[in-house]
Amino acid sequence: MQDGASLWRLVQSTGTLELNSAYFYVLMATDFGRTCLLAHDHDQLVGAIVGYHPPTQPHTAFVWQIGVQPSHQGQGLGLRMLQAWLALPSNQHCQWVTATVADNNHASAALFHSLARAHHTTCVEAAHFTPALFPIEHPAEKLFRVGPLDRGTPVPV
Repeated sequence: MQDGASLWRLVQSTGTLELNSAYFYVLMATDFGRTCLLAHDHDQLVGAIVGYHPPTQPHTAFVWQIGVQPSHQGQGLGLRMLQAWLALPSNQHCQWVTATVADNNHASAALFHSLARAHHTTCVEAAHFTPALFPIEHPAEKLFRVGPLDRGTPVPV
């Protein structure tokens, strides 16, 4: 439960992620803590993945948000975190990783394509959330679907 505040602070500090309410992160850390991951560099939180399993897709792990402190970006931490996240006991059965990504988020798009290469599979992009679905101005978000995952030895990162 205590990780919710840390998640909120990390997302806020990235400056690029859509910040949800503090309550949201406390709830995710409490109810979905087994499908979330925190990355530390010594005692400092430098990255996190907030995720869950969609109720109608039990073999899918959905990445709600992945964030890396600006001081640790560009060092491959995102892909290493995704690999560690998939190795969590709660995600080991998953054959698919999904996420929604805005068209202008080139770093996330590249990250999910890198994950697909590491697992010898594909990353399919499809139209998903259109701006008309949001009650405020919001860019379209494509659905990225990586899989089926090769659960053998991934390509080193």
